[in-house]
Amino acid sequence: QVQLVESGGGWVQPGGSLRLSCVPSGSTLNYYCIGWFRQAPGKEREGVSCITKDGTTYYADSVTDRFTISRDDATNTVYLQMNSLGPEDTAVYYCGTDFSVGPVITSVGYWGQGTQVTVSF
Repeated sequence: QVQLVESGGGWVQPGGSLRLSCVPSGSTLNYYCIGWFRQAPGKEREGVSCITKDGTTYYADSVTDRFTISRDDATNTVYLQMNSLGPEDTAVYYCGTDFSVGPVITSVGYWGQGTQVTVSF
């Protein structure tokens, strides 16, 4: 059984930063791309970013130049550094595998329970 455990969400003021972490556990996790998608209330899931096993990274247009994904290969932990956050980034962020990066997600391999990110004054 594969588990993806997210942490690092919270509240931040506009312009602030947060770093999310995702730790896989359980059975060996096979994937093409691992990363983050998000869902805001009343909206569709959006693929934010993912990183492949060879280190290739992908970003949604909405977060390019603000978010950075990385992976610690020693611990398999995946990070999402989020800078210049705005209210439009408020959502539940999920760690997941094998989803499309961009405004529409049709399928996801594995995913975690999510962590709330709230950006407001």
